[in-house]
Order: sequence, then structure tokens, then C-alpha cells
Amino acid sequence: MNISDLDLWRKGGFILYARHGEATVGIDQQNLCFQDCMSQRNLSEEGRREAIYFGQLLRHWQIPVAPPIIASPFCRTIETAQLAFPTTYIQIDPFWFDIYSLGGKIPPNEQTRILSNLQAVLEKKPPFRMNQVIIAHSFPEGIGLGHISNMGMVVVKPLGAGNGYEIVKKLTLKNLAQLNYQ
Repeated sequence: MNISDLDLWRKGGFILYARHGEATVGIDQQNLCFQDCMSQRNLSEEGRREAIYFGQLLRHWQIPVAPPIIASPFCRTIETAQLAFPTTYIQIDPFWFDIYSLGGKIPPNEQTRILSNLQAVLEKKPPFRMNQVIIAHSFPEGIGLGHISNMGMVVVKPLGAGNGYEIVKKLTLKNLAQLNYQ
């Protein structure tokens, strides 16, 4: 990472796709209910600290973020967004549940549909001189944006509708914190 990357991100035009902070051990229940956080994995204390730190780092680096912050409907992603961006409107988008479902056993045609929709989302340019933040889930290795560590971030450059997108950088939270040392 070099300072020119930060300068680029400060000019906007990127999607900052982040995985939620560390979640409690276990699995989401089969009868998962988005309104019932007890039926799903939630942020651990470490995950809460990671979320707060993530938001502080983006503000420290003066990376402009457009409202709303987009979040998956899981309690852990919503809480991550609220802790990282406490004064910014959070928009819950059920599409990101589809990304979560990529980690399960789904038919190939369903995976193709989800990845096609993902491409359309990641091709969309954010508002002028702003970056769009999405807080959701990791992907299976080799699919979509690939594996993302807890509170890790993938910087995506949208190329416009029908033109695809480019993965610019994949950062762990530690990488993001060390930008000024590199």
C-alpha cells in the first residue's frame, strides 16, 4: 500500500466492501429469523471493537463515504455498520443474504444468478467524489470477492453498468491500520 492509493480513495469512486467484525462461535440456526438476533451468530466483544476501529480508520484517513451504508440483514452486519458509522443512515439490503448463501449448498444456476446480480451491484458507480460502503459477508474461496477476513475490506472500482468491476486492493483491518507505516 502506498500513499497514492489513499489519495485515490479520498477522491471517491470506489465501493468499499467490508466483512462484518468477528462473530461469536457457532452457526446460524436453521430457523434463522433476521428480527431475532438469538437465532444467529452475533458480534463478539472483539468484533465490536473491530467495527468501531474500522470506522475510526476510514475517518482518520479522510476517506469520504456516501450515505447510506449498505448492510446485510443479519444482526452482526447491521451492528457492525452502526458501530463503524454511528451517525450515518444504514440501509438493510436483503440481497446480501444471497451472498451469505453462497457458502451453503445451492444449485449452480442459483449461484450463477447471485454472482450475476453481484456484478451488477459492483458495476454501479457511487455518488461523485464519494465511496459506497457495503458491510456483508465473506465469499467462498475463488468465488465473487473471495475470502475476506473479519472486518477486512475489498476496494472495488466500478467500471459502469455492463462494464464489470476491478478489485483494486484486499486489506485486513491490520493492513488498513498500518497505511501510514508503509
